[in-house]
Amino acid sequence: MQGDKVLVRVLMAHEMENGLRKDAAGKTIPAWYIQQVAVACNGRPVFGAQWGPSVSKNPFLQFTFKGGKAGDRIAVTWLDSRGERRTDEAPIAP
Repeated sequence: MQGDKVLVRVLMAHEMENGLRKDAAGKTIPAWYIQQVAVACNGRPVFGAQWGPSVSKNPFLQFTFKGGKAGDRIAVTWLDSRGERRTDEAPIAP
């Protein structure tokens, strides 16, 4: 935190296949990537994004928002092209 601004940094573990690569046998590896990202602070949305297949493997996301305070809970949720969803939470550090 810096004043009333909160810096959020997230490293997401995901393979992020773009659907253009081929395996050792020459078969195309199907696309599999994060499509939607949503971030909330104590349940209040603070960030949202729609991604496509061009985002790199294990993407890193960084942004700031105003209005958070130490101890508030940040929840990051993503949905991928296979319908898999993941949510992680952490408190804001002072």
